[in-house]
Amino acid sequence: MVKIFLSVRNRLAITKKCIKAIKKHSLLPHRLYVFDNGTTYKLKEHFEYFCRLYEKDLVTQVTFSTEKATFNAFSKAVTCNFFGLQHEQDPKKDDYFFLVLLDNDIIVTPGWDEILKQAWKDVERYGLNNIKVVGQLPAGIKDKTTLPQKIAGRVAKTGKLGGSGLWSVRNNFFRDVGFLDLRSLIGEVKKHDQQYWSLLNRASRGQDYILGINEKLGIHCGFIAGSVCNVLNRNRNAKGARELIKFEKQEERIEEMTFEDFFKLIKDNVQCLADW
Repeated sequence: MVKIFLSVRNRLAITKKCIKAIKKHSLLPHRLYVFDNGTTYKLKEHFEYFCRLYEKDLVTQVTFSTEKATFNAFSKAVTCNFFGLQHEQDPKKDDYFFLVLLDNDIIVTPGWDEILKQAWKDVERYGLNNIKVVGQLPAGIKDKTTLPQKIAGRVAKTGKLGGSGLWSVRNNFFRDVGFLDLRSLIGEVKKHDQQYWSLLNRASRGQDYILGINEKLGIHCGFIAGSVCNVLNRNRNAKGARELIKFEKQEERIEEMTFEDFFKLIKDNVQCLADW
């Protein structure tokens, strides 16, 4: 069993494609925890969509949070803490294959979870105890070192930094690495990753803490769907910034496409593939 944390804000069309990919492309049983934070566009449609998933038992939990509920701090960071704290209360918290932190503009590829399962087995097999995160390449990983052995049958590199659009972590991640200090994230619309880099560096005692597999486990579609964090960050002092994160044209285009057609579009899109 795998636990998946999914962060959402607006962009319902890409969220639907993201969850469809999880259901269609996963080989392992999973539990999906959705945190819909500060959505202001198509709010009714968000509730209706997740209601349908809930009725069909396709989602384990859906949490809708306002800015007040997330303390006016960066909502992904806050709800990631919430997810971790809840996981720590699970009597079977050590029985999962691994945990996943996923953004809603990442479309996972066929068999992605089985590859990660094998990767974590190899991390343990080769005694790579300093590795706290397993993902893909390039994904923003810096100062990379190629491992002499293959991981999950693939070339792999270790390094530091890395974007958390698709992070797989051990069951004890929140005990081992820790929780984010939300006081430093009040008023922010980014910096979940940056805050974790410091914690990861400390937990690994300065060694490489992230491992990337040379396999496209997830395709980043921010280029197509629009980036909430980047737009808000660029327009943090602008009036009507919330209007800018509706991405109405992108929503319409993605919503009109079947999942099959959308996946064909992105799997051959050079910018999507090179972006993350």
